[in-house]
Amino acid sequence: MPVHHSYDDAELAYHVLPARDGSGTPPLICLAGGPGRDAAYLGDLGGLDAHRPLVLPDARGTGDSPGPEDPDGYAFPSLSEDLEALRDHLGLERFALLAHDAAAATAQTYAATHPDRLTHLVLLCPGSRLQGELPDDAPEIFASRRDEPWWADASDAVRRLTEVSDPEEARALLLRAAPLAYGRWEQPQREHAAAEAGQLHPVARAGFWQGLDEPGRRAVLERLAEVNGPVLVVTGGRDAVNGVRAGEAVAESFPDARLHTLDEAGHYPWVDVPGRLRELVEEFLTTPR
Repeated sequence: MPVHHSYDDAELAYHVLPARDGSGTPPLICLAGGPGRDAAYLGDLGGLDAHRPLVLPDARGTGDSPGPEDPDGYAFPSLSEDLEALRDHLGLERFALLAHDAAAATAQTYAATHPDRLTHLVLLCPGSRLQGELPDDAPEIFASRRDEPWWADASDAVRRLTEVSDPEEARALLLRAAPLAYGRWEQPQREHAAAEAGQLHPVARAGFWQGLDEPGRRAVLERLAEVNGPVLVVTGGRDAVNGVRAGEAVAESFPDARLHTLDEAGHYPWVDVPGRLRELVEEFLTTPR
């Protein structure tokens, strides 16, 4: 397992999926969300390794990376500096970055502090907590699917998750609630969801949103308005986790952001519509700017 030394000399793990066509295309670095979830859940992102290597770091306290001695190391501003250390380790002057879910906060912080390092930025099903907004369309999307056979059981599980403290019971409820995160509930989605409980790390999750006060949040947003590189924000029309309007708020934070909604996808588009996601991201990464 390759490792790199970060700003505090911590050894952090990362995974490399070589390009399947053997090309020498520069890598795409891919950040896992959760927050606090193993990068393994990203898989090959619907085949994005077809023409370029994928580099998937394990954030602190997840996968094969140890937790930090200082709890602030779990916070997304610190994780953005881990990303800068990884860039330096890989010898990349500039690179393309993809971030899913909560990791979009890490990626946006990185873009704000190291704007000249990014060639392209893809934010996949982001939340908008960094924007200071909590759009309410995720519950609307969930409610709109009440005619699907899994809905009643998932709805009951969502309600009960707020009442339980036993870890094993919470894991079982997470699996029952999982269909709301996908565009449909078939074998690929079931298999992907079944791995979630074993990939979550509560301490890393709890620490992710620490370490950025209100003036710091506003400063990040002010810097994003000056990021001139191309940005693609992808949302899932059936994403009952973050919804669509959160992506709209994120896209509005950049001067050159393209917003695209995959109507049949949920929170994990590479599971629901892998071909469409792959084509969308490849077109974005290869179109001259």
